[in-house]
Amino acid sequence: MIRVGAVDLGTNVTRLLVADVETGRVEEVSRRRVFTRLGEGVDARGRLLPLPIARARNCLTEYRREIEQLGAERALTVGTSAIRDADNGEAFLGEIEWSYGFATRLLSGEDEALLTYRGVTAGRDVPQGTLVVDVGGGSTELIVGGEHGVQSHQSLELGCVRLTERFGDDVDSCAAHVRSSLPDLTVQAAIGVAGTVTALAALDLGPTEYEAHRVHGHRLSRRAVEEQLDRLAALPLHERRRVPGLEPERAPVIVAGAVIVREVLARYGLDELEASEHDLLHGAALEAAELPEPEEGAAPPGARTCC
Repeated sequence: MIRVGAVDLGTNVTRLLVADVETGRVEEVSRRRVFTRLGEGVDARGRLLPLPIARARNCLTEYRREIEQLGAERALTVGTSAIRDADNGEAFLGEIEWSYGFATRLLSGEDEALLTYRGVTAGRDVPQGTLVVDVGGGSTELIVGGEHGVQSHQSLELGCVRLTERFGDDVDSCAAHVRSSLPDLTVQAAIGVAGTVTALAALDLGPTEYEAHRVHGHRLSRRAVEEQLDRLAALPLHERRRVPGLEPERAPVIVAGAVIVREVLARYGLDELEASEHDLLHGAALEAAELPEPEEGAAPPGARTCC
């Protein structure tokens, strides 16, 4: 068994998982997320902006402390859509590696899809023809797999942050864009991951404090997605932020995210999807466990290596 730290530098949220990994299984020790909005403005400007970078760095400082305190032996930080789309994304990852001592990896869309599938299916089997849907801030990954592994995978520039910056809360325009972007696929069932899906699942379960164990495995119907979308889109942002069970920081982008989920279910003739708390972070934890053993005398994971 090895204890690892995995960090997902997402377009909207920066997430941490500290976990014990053994024989392909991931046992969570600690999980945290902060809405750093790293991808703010990237779709329009093609660069990571100073304020989002500062928010991400402040978050990583806290994560570094937790990784050290919990005794993780190795740490991996992965960059996704916003970082790969930004002209200064690779330089930012290099700075993170230098400043915090994390191993880093910039994921292509294909890498992100495959690592997400690995995390979703760790320790479980999925039927043939299962679609894994990962609705992120900058992109949506569609991975079709089953007992024979991954059959197809695609990364689409359909993220809740990206589409909100383009269309605001214009549901019809957003939906038309999503529909025109979805590929032809033949699937039998779906598993949905990441914040949009888990937020919709939590809202469907009822106005209580978010409980991951209830969300994980929840069957979210297409009708429930449509009902939540209609309700949320009808509210001005200041009221949406106060919806019980919805994180206020997710309120600005939840409408676009729900549109993506609705259109995916409709496009592939699916009546529901299974919400999963196991996702890219779990795949990153498995990959962190495979990192080379740190050299003797080298800085431990999370140690600051520059001023």
